[in-house]
Amino acid sequence: MKRPGMLQPDPAVFIRANLPISTVPSIPEICLHTAGPASGLWRLAGRGEADPPPYWAYPWAGGAVLARHLLDRPEMVTGRRVHDLGAGSGLVAIAAAKAGAATVTAIDIDANAIAAIGLNAAINGVNIVALAADIIEDQPPATDLLVVGDLFYDPSLALRVMAFLRRCQASGVEVLIGDPERAHLPQGELNRIATHSVADFGGSTGGGAVQAGVFALSGKVEGEIMPGGQAATA
Repeated sequence: MKRPGMLQPDPAVFIRANLPISTVPSIPEICLHTAGPASGLWRLAGRGEADPPPYWAYPWAGGAVLARHLLDRPEMVTGRRVHDLGAGSGLVAIAAAKAGAATVTAIDIDANAIAAIGLNAAINGVNIVALAADIIEDQPPATDLLVVGDLFYDPSLALRVMAFLRRCQASGVEVLIGDPERAHLPQGELNRIATHSVADFGGSTGGGAVQAGVFALSGKVEGEIMPGGQAATA
């Protein structure tokens, strides 16, 4: 919770001063401003020291697996418009830009993440449009590919995200999801297309390697009644 009366530092200045630039584990092509034990992120967020760290300050497994996959398979993004939903540090957006995307838009609800994305894009020499917004109740964006990493950590958010992704798919937008199979990932509605070993700062491993997947939306919805009266489940 934000502490009343606290003077909020300028996010770009704070990130430059307190989050050193380091290579992303398993993705040596990309460097990010990444938090460490002495970064004091609670000062930037205006919250207490015991509060959980913000998502944008670390490369999480879902974003890392998508970034690795796009860099290994540049044909998936070359010449295409790409939107990164819940972009955090901008890792996936940066990978898409490096892989040859025509345009890349990174979207996050955290204004500090937007500042981090701008700084991280600059140190990697790519151009990214960073947008502070919650778009998952809106109409699908005008894009060719929507990439989504690490947005299935909360049950209510997972439901909202999947509804939005289904609307995007129906409008002709390709969707790719990166996730280390967290509890609320609806695997019965997804097709796994790749697996990579990546570090996960958001998991119990504390930055250790996990097997994370890249998923596409399937044609079925969990709980949907199929011909013959059977429910489509995982």
